[in-house]
Amino acid sequence: MLARRARVPGGEVDLVVRRGRTLAFIEVKARGDAASAGVALDRSRLRRVAVAAERLTPRFGQGCDTVRIDALFVVPGKLPRHVPDVWAG
Repeated sequence: MLARRARVPGGEVDLVVRRGRTLAFIEVKARGDAASAGVALDRSRLRRVAVAAERLTPRFGQGCDTVRIDALFVVPGKLPRHVPDVWAG
């Protein structure tokens, strides 16, 4: 993990992580049930994450081949659900 709650003008991202040559900007949505978690990440929120990712990539992306935006949905009583490359989806 490289950063938590990284904020820049125009956006923010909950987590910035790197594994090998992949840099991921992760939006975390914690809700009481899976349905609520699924609708919590709309296009408007994703745009804010995309703005943050674009502005933060020069800071954290040195030597990365892949940069993506992921989502992590957290619901009580269940394992977190990771959705890689949610922006492309």
